[in-house]
Amino acid sequence: MFKSTLTAAWRFIEDRTGASQVVGPMLKHIVPANARWWYVFGSATLSCFIMQVLTGIGLALAYIPSGGEAFQSLQYITQQAPLGSVLRGMHFFGASAMVLLAAMHMAQVYLHATYKYPREMNWMSGVVLLLFTLAMGFTGQLLRWDANGVWSAVVGAEQAARAPLVGPFIAHAILAGDNIGGATLTRFYVLHVFIFPAFIIAGVVVHMGLILRNGVSEMPKPGQPVVPATYKRDYEARLQKTGVPFWPTSIWRDAVFSLAVVAAIIVCAIVFGPPVLDKPPDPTTLNVNPAPDWYFLFYFAILSMLPANLETWVILGGPLVVILGLLALPLLSNKGERAPSRRPWAVATVVVAVTALVVLTVYGAQSPWSPQFGARPLAEQVPTSTGADGPGARVFFDKGCIYCHDIAGDGGHRGPDLTRVGDRLSADQLILRINNGGHNMPAFAGRITHDELAALVAFLKSRRSGTPSGQPGRSDLALTLPPAERR
Repeated sequence: MFKSTLTAAWRFIEDRTGASQVVGPMLKHIVPANARWWYVFGSATLSCFIMQVLTGIGLALAYIPSGGEAFQSLQYITQQAPLGSVLRGMHFFGASAMVLLAAMHMAQVYLHATYKYPREMNWMSGVVLLLFTLAMGFTGQLLRWDANGVWSAVVGAEQAARAPLVGPFIAHAILAGDNIGGATLTRFYVLHVFIFPAFIIAGVVVHMGLILRNGVSEMPKPGQPVVPATYKRDYEARLQKTGVPFWPTSIWRDAVFSLAVVAAIIVCAIVFGPPVLDKPPDPTTLNVNPAPDWYFLFYFAILSMLPANLETWVILGGPLVVILGLLALPLLSNKGERAPSRRPWAVATVVVAVTALVVLTVYGAQSPWSPQFGARPLAEQVPTSTGADGPGARVFFDKGCIYCHDIAGDGGHRGPDLTRVGDRLSADQLILRINNGGHNMPAFAGRITHDELAALVAFLKSRRSGTPSGQPGRSDLALTLPPAERR
């Protein structure tokens, strides 16, 4: 009964739409027999995008894109809504998987030189899709509407504002005004939920259409170069001899890998949960360390290492050069050998690029150049026998010194390590540094009292190698300062 009902429903739909005449040839198109596991990354990326759409719809049902309620609505989704935490986790890890798989797909296409004739437009449409995927990641971070997301958007707008002539206009367009606010959130919400997904869907349709038109490339073989004048004829001849239908012969690999990716995303969402929300946005609070999601950390690290006079050039020129280079690649090299063994420079490029991205991402995650505002008092970290519970250590924390300076493995790394500063600097030198400041260090003269300065200097002088000192007495603190400072 149930089977006959489904059969009748399908006949009704087929009779009026001719769906099988459209979908059938797409599923049964002939692909090379050796197009196996190397070719599953594109389908898995598409599966991640479909999951992002579905989980995004679920989140949008409870999310309120309002400056005054967005943060609270996310707290409700995470803490109270049924399966809300899992849904947010799936959306977050799905975005990460989509970016990672898109990059892997492009690396595989580059290694196999699939961008050569006649698939130049396939590559270009893939580059555009990757850019929109990254744009989705950037806009999605702000929708959390916490301090980190808000300040990250501000940093992005400030970078865009450096562009000559059009910079202020672009920054104004990003923030939907001169300052970040509710209008910014609304604009990012529209971009993230409507505009960018629409462009991705259109791009996927174009990309898939080009694949169907030009065919799936074979695994590259040494000594079988691409010759535009004869490639299509030779390709068709090879497909007639060894080609297999995508359905049902080859599709199972794509299905198995895509299901494994989706299952991994769900497991990560359950085990690790969604990204932790930072504090609510507060423009008066400067103790924030804005950091992008992991797939932008490499760029974050590059900018941190640049000298000030090169920042603008790299911020504006770096992404432009990379994007134009990727788009121009198939136009500059659309024939010749495809096998990686005959293109060692291509293999070296991928190895160097992947290594650099991993190293820079790790460095960006550590962000040693940024103050560590989450550092705890030393008394909670270091044994009390070293004076970490004394007045000098409390001044070290209260004045924010610990945010930038490390002592015995705790604290920030923006400034010098002070674990053994007592071996390097005298009391007079310490007083001079604290009062006058230095590179990236504010001057504390006028912002620190006599007793606080005395306690801080005594504490720092006790940081010596091999001789952990106890807490100095009150008389010792006074003697730490020279006569000119005791008055």
